[in-house]
Amino acid sequence: MSNSTHPVDEVLPAPRLAALGIQHVLVMYAGAIAVPLIIGRALKLDPEQVAFLISADLFVCGVVTIIQSFGATQWFGIKLPVMMGVTFAAVGPMVAMANANQGPDGARMIFGAIIGAGIVALLIAPLVSRMLRFFPPVVTGTIIVVIGASLMRIGINWIFGNPFGPTAPKLVSPEHAEWLKTVTEMAAATGSTIPPLPEKLGLAASVSNPAYAPLTNIGISAVVLVSILAIARFGKGFVANIAVLLGIVIGGVLTASLGMMHFDKVASAGWFELVTPLRFGMPIFEPILIITMVLVMIVVMIESTGMFLALGDMTGKKVTQPMLSAGLRTDGLGTIIGGLFNTFPYTSFSQNVGLVGVTGVKSRFVCVAGGVILIILGLVPKMGALVEALPTFVLGGAGLVMFGMVAATGIRILANVDFKTNRNNLFVVAVSIGFGMIPLVAPDFKMWMPHNLHPLIESGILLASVSAVVLNAFFNGTKENEAEVREAAMASEA
Repeated sequence: MSNSTHPVDEVLPAPRLAALGIQHVLVMYAGAIAVPLIIGRALKLDPEQVAFLISADLFVCGVVTIIQSFGATQWFGIKLPVMMGVTFAAVGPMVAMANANQGPDGARMIFGAIIGAGIVALLIAPLVSRMLRFFPPVVTGTIIVVIGASLMRIGINWIFGNPFGPTAPKLVSPEHAEWLKTVTEMAAATGSTIPPLPEKLGLAASVSNPAYAPLTNIGISAVVLVSILAIARFGKGFVANIAVLLGIVIGGVLTASLGMMHFDKVASAGWFELVTPLRFGMPIFEPILIITMVLVMIVVMIESTGMFLALGDMTGKKVTQPMLSAGLRTDGLGTIIGGLFNTFPYTSFSQNVGLVGVTGVKSRFVCVAGGVILIILGLVPKMGALVEALPTFVLGGAGLVMFGMVAATGIRILANVDFKTNRNNLFVVAVSIGFGMIPLVAPDFKMWMPHNLHPLIESGILLASVSAVVLNAFFNGTKENEAEVREAAMASEA
């Protein structure tokens, strides 16, 4: 390496680049596949379609990672060692959209909202750094806690089963259903004296469902969880960093050996297939849904700003205003590409930023190599089919860790907030977390509100974000402190 070459710009030998690139991919892999699994199943898509979402996600992860790390003109790419992946912050709003509009049409509405939000994010990227004053650690920490708490519901449902549909805890008794059918037929008979049944009369579910929370599923989830904790405790270096992925692999091997995981779809999937844009048809652009995703993107870009500033400190390369704008523009561009290629909003993955500190390797070309590997994985349909074949209860044990770590990251950021001399910060956190819990505890709270408002208010993440920003401005004002944002990001990577 020449004396004039900064470590960030050092091009390592190809074998080392490949090995370190694989390391970065393995660290982010479990987080990268989680979101397409969550959204695909929330949309009630076919297994083949969910597998395609996973492949598309890996492909776009690779493309956006290369743009961010290598750079594409002066306008895009921060040119630091950054791995890009789907943000968990968007999961809550997207699940709400999926629950309201299932199937391919629901997917088209989600992708339309994502593309629209990406365009807005691209345009406002230079302004976001000026919004740091509205997002000090007391705000970002609170938002991340609520994101983690909201996601925990998904991980818990992966273990036990969804509270509705085929895995609901209670089912309608077959005897009751037969009785209602008989009475309905008698009431419809000519000359019957039985009054007609009231419109929309239904039977309450009263019989325990054996498909909900079977002990075998709980046991396998527990094995995955214990495996992750044991690897994290006793594993060293890189092995400890991929504890979640190794736990999922152990769970997959266990379920396969018990005959509970089937590989028919994996066998029938091809070895190579291009990821085609607009697979589900033209996106549907709903203004309210776009506004919802724009609010998410603002939070994501503020988080990215902290990550970039922290990464600049770790690598010894000062992040200038043009660099920061180029990095945030790439968040917007990546989100547009995601919507076009049937996937989701993108941001820098904090666990990979942490890996830079662990390995001490600062070269951005390591992440470029990781991006190439992700593209290759995305072009192999068997990889997506293999992930889709994993039973949800295997992912449940890992979900407790992945989503719980999101909440724990928020708590760690809040640990550096001054609660002793500024008691008003307690009000900001307390009330905002309370707002964030409303949709989790009382999902029908919006039933009498205008329907157009539902997408905006049915996500606890957005409610908590608005509450935290407004209350912080009310109690603490809006003074800018870049050092605080950098410190919060460093805390989240530790």
